[in-house]
Amino acid sequence: MERYFPAPLVVGQKDEAAPVWPILKQEAGAYEVFAYAFESIDLAPIPGFGGTPPDLLIALAPDGSFRDVRVIAQHEPVFLEGLGEAPLFAFVEQYVGLSARRAIRVGRPNARANGAAPQAVVDGVSMATASTRVINETILAASLAVARRKLGFGAPAQVGLKVEARADLFEPLRFSQLLARGYVARFTVTNGEAEAAFKGSAVEGQSESPPEAALTDLVIAYLNAPAIGRNLLGEARHAALMRELGPGDHAVMVVSAGPLNPLGDDFVLGSVPDRLSIQQEGLTINARDMAIERRGAGMDGLPAGPWTILRIGSQAGFDPAALWSLSEKIVRERGQILVERVARDFATRYALPAALFTRESPDAGPSWTESWRARSVELGLIAASLGLLVPVLVRQRGLVADQPRFGAFRLAFLAFTLLFIGWYAQAQLSIVTLVGLVRAAAATHDLSFLLYDPPSLLLWGFVLVSLVLWGRGTFCGWLCPFGALQELAAWLARPLRLRQIAVPPRIDRALRLVKYALLAAILGAAALASPLADSLAEAEPFKTAITLYFLRATPFVVYGIGLIILNLFVYKGFCRYLCPLGAGLALAGRLRMLDWIPRRAECGSPCQLCKVRCRYGAIAPSGAVDYAECFQCMDCVTIIHDPGQCVPQVVARKRGRVLVPQAVAAE
Repeated sequence: MERYFPAPLVVGQKDEAAPVWPILKQEAGAYEVFAYAFESIDLAPIPGFGGTPPDLLIALAPDGSFRDVRVIAQHEPVFLEGLGEAPLFAFVEQYVGLSARRAIRVGRPNARANGAAPQAVVDGVSMATASTRVINETILAASLAVARRKLGFGAPAQVGLKVEARADLFEPLRFSQLLARGYVARFTVTNGEAEAAFKGSAVEGQSESPPEAALTDLVIAYLNAPAIGRNLLGEARHAALMRELGPGDHAVMVVSAGPLNPLGDDFVLGSVPDRLSIQQEGLTINARDMAIERRGAGMDGLPAGPWTILRIGSQAGFDPAALWSLSEKIVRERGQILVERVARDFATRYALPAALFTRESPDAGPSWTESWRARSVELGLIAASLGLLVPVLVRQRGLVADQPRFGAFRLAFLAFTLLFIGWYAQAQLSIVTLVGLVRAAAATHDLSFLLYDPPSLLLWGFVLVSLVLWGRGTFCGWLCPFGALQELAAWLARPLRLRQIAVPPRIDRALRLVKYALLAAILGAAALASPLADSLAEAEPFKTAITLYFLRATPFVVYGIGLIILNLFVYKGFCRYLCPLGAGLALAGRLRMLDWIPRRAECGSPCQLCKVRCRYGAIAPSGAVDYAECFQCMDCVTIIHDPGQCVPQVVARKRGRVLVPQAVAAE
């Protein structure tokens, strides 16, 4: 803590009840709390996609705003060997100055530049959406825990709160009636009260006015409620004000009836007033002048002095029906050359009847639900594509049996997998998820990190079902973006007529075992909490080619491109020999329920057509299908249903017989 908060700051004694350190700063000879510092892992150990929680150093100011946020440790795969840590450091820097009191969400990169409110949105990081959402949840959860304990406010009950003034409650009221009902509050500070507050300071005794005379006299009114706003402003101006406010925003009018201008002589329209502030639940709420027309406003009885209408954003969690306060800072000065200023705050409370409002309690659910709402379109398109794929694969005598049409469908679907599922939705499944599961099982026992990446979780659910039914092939042959990239590259390279390398059977069998050894090494290192797991996981080129669009260090790019070139000579060589995820799916696929690929007695002896045509080497000389190596390309299914290609059918037709294919058990 002393390294992060060097002199002139002083690290105070750690709180006995919680791992929180007060950071002190000397002011006027005394030490005041500058911030409360803590590590997120002590208060909100939310696992990331590496299976372990990120650890952030957070400094929270007494008003609930972030003084500083820094990364101490993290194991997010995309920030370890992918993008590097610089984008993560820049991401957490955005929190400085924001308030833990507000619901902060992660938007798409450059969201704030496109008009989103900076108090509510922090720019995400391209290719790291899920990881940044986990980190955002970590920061807010840890900070709110400290705010409740040290700052004495109930932020979680306010974040997301929706309170709206009832539009149907209106009756004409005079200004005196508004005051009598408490709809409008009057706040007065006399010269005598101000003098008492400045007693003992260098500016004591400056007032020459009678003690009972008002120094400041303010009228405070919440304008959203028609019973207040329409009476004060008139129907037309109130309607215009409501149109200008955003959904869920609030407007508070402050009018001066006293000699002291609460806005100050140098006040700039549209700014946050230096001398006025609104507090609720112990925290200051951001309230900014609306910079609207100043002339001709107000009903009879409303003072004609300086005034402002303050806008409170919807993300502030402000509850106008609950008790809140308005504070005015009164400043006195002494000296002309070396000016000495002394300030004192005076506050009044204000609350309105709950009957004026409709109140919707915050029920946004866990933070991961925001990820699902934000990516609903992507989820819908992926779900629709899966809904299209299943009947095509199941109805083997339909589109699959029509080789030209099925070939076009397969190419189009692979293009969708690469472009949308992979590069756009960033839903490339990876061995990294299995590493996270192993680490979670060994340490945190928390699988919530999976919920922050909805497209991937949707695909994982589908893949698990398809594993039980068909084996690994549905994912590896149809839904893996890097697999699709290899197949499309090979299709585009067909005019080059590159000669394929025939791997001898003995070497082929030995190479197929490499992926299983790699899988065991990665998961073993993860179980032992070794960082070697992250390094071994780089055997997958998915992060380089799909997540980071090849925008990475040269060795990783060379490796990824090298595997695509290898694929042109040894078809999908990475998938067959090196992919640890494919190895895991192949092992799980042994639990499949169906031997769904039809075979005939003639398959293998004497007919070897399907074996020769299978580019994956998944058909044995006997004609049996090795489902652990099958990528469900459906070429053999097309052949066996095509009377013009299937050799036994050709022979049988010549002899006047009809053959019916049957599914047989795999070897």
